[in-house]
Amino acid sequence: MFKGLLSVFLALVAVTSIMAKSEKTAVKQEKRVPQTLSRGWGDQLIWAQTYEEALFWARSRNKPLMVIFHLDDCPHSQALKKAFAKDKEIQRLADEHFILLNLVYETTDKHLSPDGQYVPRILFVDPSMTVRADITGPYSNRKYAYEPSDMNLLRNNMERAKTFLKTEL
Repeated sequence: MFKGLLSVFLALVAVTSIMAKSEKTAVKQEKRVPQTLSRGWGDQLIWAQTYEEALFWARSRNKPLMVIFHLDDCPHSQALKKAFAKDKEIQRLADEHFILLNLVYETTDKHLSPDGQYVPRILFVDPSMTVRADITGPYSNRKYAYEPSDMNLLRNNMERAKTFLKTEL
């Protein structure tokens, strides 16, 4: 009887061991997309993690800061993100000439919401930590908003932020 119980016990151990291994391989086969600071705005770009870190980088590297306010579940933010990520010239300008930060929450700096808190909006901050209120989007009721059709204006505004940086400092 003891031999019979022992063989049943060993068989159960073997079966559960095989089942556990197949579950582990199933978990390993799942493809998981890593969460990056880009949040889809440009995975190859270097993004600051916080507003304070971005300001430090802008000052120490003498580059303008581009701050993008958005929400993950906002259809307007998603559409702008898609257009921003696809535009090769915007991606190149961002990579070479800007410190980048995208936020899904508001900061305590009220200068970053000069005409209200809405998404999506994009603001530029120069290395002297001055918010560039003069660089706006095309809408009078949401001065810092852009839509996917406004990528040419955004490129031009990026050039303006970059150019002013060199002539002002």
